[in-house]
Amino acid sequence: MYAVVLHQFTEMLKSLDKQLTKAEAYAEERKFDVNNLVQARLFADQFPLVKQVQTACDNVKLCTARMTGTTAPKHEDNEATFPELHARIASTLAFVEETLRTADFSGVEAVEVRFPWLPGMHLSGPNYFHQFAIPNIYFHLTTAYAILRANGVPLGKADFMGQVSFVPDQA
Repeated sequence: MYAVVLHQFTEMLKSLDKQLTKAEAYAEERKFDVNNLVQARLFADQFPLVKQVQTACDNVKLCTARMTGTTAPKHEDNEATFPELHARIASTLAFVEETLRTADFSGVEAVEVRFPWLPGMHLSGPNYFHQFAIPNIYFHLTTAYAILRANGVPLGKADFMGQVSFVPDQA
């Protein structure tokens, strides 16, 4: 089950990447520098678009690494342009898609996830996954979408959801 949900996370990162591409087309059509959106935010006390993308990527790679006992790639968090944001997403996707297999997720029930900012406490693998990783990833994906949408990028629900694999009914 964990590998299936993590596959969905990668699909959501691909949707985010496509949203960034739509933002680039929108900026070109409107004749402004798309990189002006990198620091755009919904509210003054929230992360800007760049940090939303970085954090969504970090949560996907760290979730997979924590659940499988592997080491996630490190990123410098120095992205300042849309091409660099695309590269961050591509790097995260490469780690998840090219490094991990379904069998890597066996034993997740025994995993204890610890955070340096919460000494002496941990989450079980399933609780980390359901109570922390899933909501956190979707929060940052949704906020990135909302920042782009609030800045006029013509996005809809289908742009957020990405590929949905409908199957025709059997007659």
